[in-house]
Amino acid sequence: MVNIFYIAGSKLDGTGDGDEVIDVYWANTDRSQVEDVQIVVVMVGLPARGKSLIAQKIVRYLKWLSINAKSFNVGSYRRADTPQPAAEFFDTHNTEGERLRRAAAQAAVSDMLKWFEAKGSHVGVLDATNSTKARRAWIKQQCEARGHEVLFVESLCEDQNLVMKNVLEVKTSSPDYTGQDPEEAVRDFMARIHNYEKVYEQVDEDDLTYVKLINVGSQVVINRVQNYLQTRIIYFTMNLHITPRSIWLSRHGESEYNVAGKIGGDANLSERGYAYARALPELVSRSVGDTKVTLWTSTMRRTIQTAEHLPYPKKQWKALDELDGGVCDGLTYEEIEQRYPEDFRARDDDKYNYRYQGGESYRDVVIRLEPIIMEMERGENIMIVTHQAVLRCIYAYFMNVPQDQSPWMEIPLHTVIKLTPRAYGTQEERFRAEIPAVSTFRAKYASANMGGETPEPGAVAGAECNGVVRGEEVIAPVVRPEAVEAN
Repeated sequence: MVNIFYIAGSKLDGTGDGDEVIDVYWANTDRSQVEDVQIVVVMVGLPARGKSLIAQKIVRYLKWLSINAKSFNVGSYRRADTPQPAAEFFDTHNTEGERLRRAAAQAAVSDMLKWFEAKGSHVGVLDATNSTKARRAWIKQQCEARGHEVLFVESLCEDQNLVMKNVLEVKTSSPDYTGQDPEEAVRDFMARIHNYEKVYEQVDEDDLTYVKLINVGSQVVINRVQNYLQTRIIYFTMNLHITPRSIWLSRHGESEYNVAGKIGGDANLSERGYAYARALPELVSRSVGDTKVTLWTSTMRRTIQTAEHLPYPKKQWKALDELDGGVCDGLTYEEIEQRYPEDFRARDDDKYNYRYQGGESYRDVVIRLEPIIMEMERGENIMIVTHQAVLRCIYAYFMNVPQDQSPWMEIPLHTVIKLTPRAYGTQEERFRAEIPAVSTFRAKYASANMGGETPEPGAVAGAECNGVVRGEEVIAPVVRPEAVEAN
């Protein structure tokens, strides 16, 4: 089943502190509405209009929802022959440049059409300027001849301040300008934009299915939408913005259940967890500074207690509550292995899809997190204090982690993760508090007593301990497919 969500509204939490609690409801629709169609999403727009960022987000969103999607970036094909061309390469009077750019587009379209031949390929995204009506007509003809629907997504921006911000972003992240002088890169890129402006034609063909995003979605024009999956993609793009922002993620502080090795529950923080809550404002301020931030927590005590001292407007989301352990809630792994040995093994076999008896799977958590992701995409700077399983799903979305790996990632206690989405990927920074905590890792197929894990030097004694969180900062994704935690 595919899920549609409704945000039913919000209410004060009754504590008198002004915090909101957000309620969300879901409705299901038939999965066949996805499986029976193949859609080519064709990006359209001048350079520095956020096309690659939007394309990346569409693919990431669909894959996160188990809809197979892939982006075909024409610039990547062009770089195979011309890795760092000057602006003159993009002048339409440059015959050789025109030939190479056309060849790159043809190669990208050819590879995309071959990709659609594989079973289960649903959405291909053609990421390029596609700036003329003639080019768009050719793409449409090629795709429709093979039975694929075509949806054009055009990003228009008349806000020159925003355009310049995107130009500055490109000069630091685009492979076209790696190792080049920043000021020269900006001059060259502006000249490239000018060359495209000479021939650019907006999408206004009546026979096309398209969505036109004007000034970062402040105005949206939609034409000839035909089916459910097109509507789903368009709704997602309507909630996107391309202005720079960051997201801060943190698990709750160490809880009494963490120390006891129990999963789930609604326990209070441990003494070390309360210490983390008191230290969190200073830890967050290292990277937040004076930035305006909105803070979200789950409705569970340990996240609310962790966020207590943070000086930001707060909202509580039921959708951010921890994965429901069902009949295993409140048990240790040793107790689960003894009472439900078949389930204990089955969860390790397929942790993403395994559903606790009377509880949830990681796939279930992804479904209920969709409104959270949508709100994060439309929002500005957001900090979330929630739980390990939930953070794994959110992190997997932004870092494009495959489903089979996402339930096995390391998201340690007493650590703030800062994610900054950019045109060519998401930058990650981790800020670790100098407050020790138990670690909740268990190796795949290891016994419940955690015998497969070796504690790091100085590790804190605990039911699931294999190390401490030390005071350090790293700037790299941490994905450990061989390790898991309590949820």
